[in-house]
Amino acid sequence: MSKKKNRQNSQKKSQEFIFQRRNYLMMFIGLAFIALGYILMAGGGTEDPEVFSDAIFSFRRIRLAPTLVLIGLGIQVFAILFNPNKKKSE
Repeated sequence: MSKKKNRQNSQKKSQEFIFQRRNYLMMFIGLAFIALGYILMAGGGTEDPEVFSDAIFSFRRIRLAPTLVLIGLGIQVFAILFNPNKKKSE
């Protein structure tokens, strides 16, 4: 019985989180970029549905917002793959 408890205690001590604090911080920054991009894409309608509005073709919606979403996704991928404990090989 005591051997089982010792094994369980040693397993609990040796368990580590997959990601470090820095990884989670980068993931949060990437998520903020993605959310900002989607917020910038939203809106721009007219009150009268019979009238066409050129606001949907603005620089903000066509270029800036999708670029922010892609940058955010790139940051997310980097945050997942980044290993802060990896030592430089010399």
